[in-house]
Amino acid sequence: MRARSSQPHEAIGYGRQYVDQDDVDAVAAVLLGEALTQGPAVARFEAGLVQATGAPHAVAVANGTCALQLAYHVLGVGPGRNVLTTANTFLATASAAQMCGAAVEFLDIDARTGNLDLRALEARLEQGPAPRGSTPHVVTAVHFAGLPCEMEWLIALKRRHDFLLVEDAAHALGARYRVEGKWYRVGEHPEIDATILSFHPVKHVTTGEGGAVLTHDAARAARLRRLRSHGTDPESALLPFDAEHAGPKPAWFNPLIELGFNYRLSDIQAALGASQLKKLPDFLEARREIALRYLAELRGFTLPHPGELDEHAEREHAWHLFVIRCQPAEREELMLFLRERGIHTQVHYYPVPLQPWFRERGDARAYPNAVAHARSCLSLPIFPSLSDEDQGRVIAALSEWRRARHAA
Repeated sequence: MRARSSQPHEAIGYGRQYVDQDDVDAVAAVLLGEALTQGPAVARFEAGLVQATGAPHAVAVANGTCALQLAYHVLGVGPGRNVLTTANTFLATASAAQMCGAAVEFLDIDARTGNLDLRALEARLEQGPAPRGSTPHVVTAVHFAGLPCEMEWLIALKRRHDFLLVEDAAHALGARYRVEGKWYRVGEHPEIDATILSFHPVKHVTTGEGGAVLTHDAARAARLRRLRSHGTDPESALLPFDAEHAGPKPAWFNPLIELGFNYRLSDIQAALGASQLKKLPDFLEARREIALRYLAELRGFTLPHPGELDEHAEREHAWHLFVIRCQPAEREELMLFLRERGIHTQVHYYPVPLQPWFRERGDARAYPNAVAHARSCLSLPIFPSLSDEDQGRVIAALSEWRRARHAA
């Protein structure tokens, strides 16, 4: 099965879901069944995620933000703790840590890739800020646009400085990287403390809304499952009414072990996700074909770092986004030009530390690479059902605009 569509779209967004009859049938089966939530479909979806990623445990939750908050929570993020991450990311990477009560520290990005600048991270870990050598509790590495960070280097820093490492892989389901000569799927390396995924409709697979936490630690997985459902644990050996109760624990007793949340994914959503996962290899292939055509045919724009495309590759891109860079003074004009031709683009991202909420809390540092990226970046349409004809429309429109600007 090839995911790419032969049907043109009247309006082309930067991303969209691909849903076929298999997906509809899977959802319909749940709708006509006994359990719309807290049934068996979530466990089946989680088993599919384990198979697709190689992570030993997958815990599905209501969305990617919930996944981040729960991951931080089980890793001990809270008041007095510090989470360090990139300035170039979606708001939730940082706001979920703030919701746990932690401080968030940002670093600038690698201008080539949009990912966390590991040279800046290494300098921060080894030189300060004061007190000298202070180490963040968690470093959250965001695989921007689907390109993994330089994970061998990052894991070496983790070993040397003893921080917890979270992969924000909302863009990167299906991406791979090499560490010490061995290939790992995102979520698979045993030294990653938690990996989060998002299943928003523009992501690689969708549940409508949804997310997941991947982990190698069975105890953390059990706690994640407890926290997503109010903090109750039906598997607990605790008995009701203490000494007043006689006999085995009754089936109805679901003891509250700790304060948690209602972050459950429904069986309806999980059924869609499990069906979508079967198509993940085709989705990845389609995105790669689209990206390679853009790389080959676009002229006059700075194109994204593709990882490496030869036998010495250290990273395999999942191509959630295809981000070009143009002249900052021309971007709004270009976006309008494309929109008038039915082509919708997006900006990923405005630097999070420059958002009003964070600026008001005193982060006055400079992030020159993230700012330069934010002023010039533009995400083009890339999704599995983007037809050859529609991609041709995008390329032709960009070429037309470049010719017009050059002639002027």
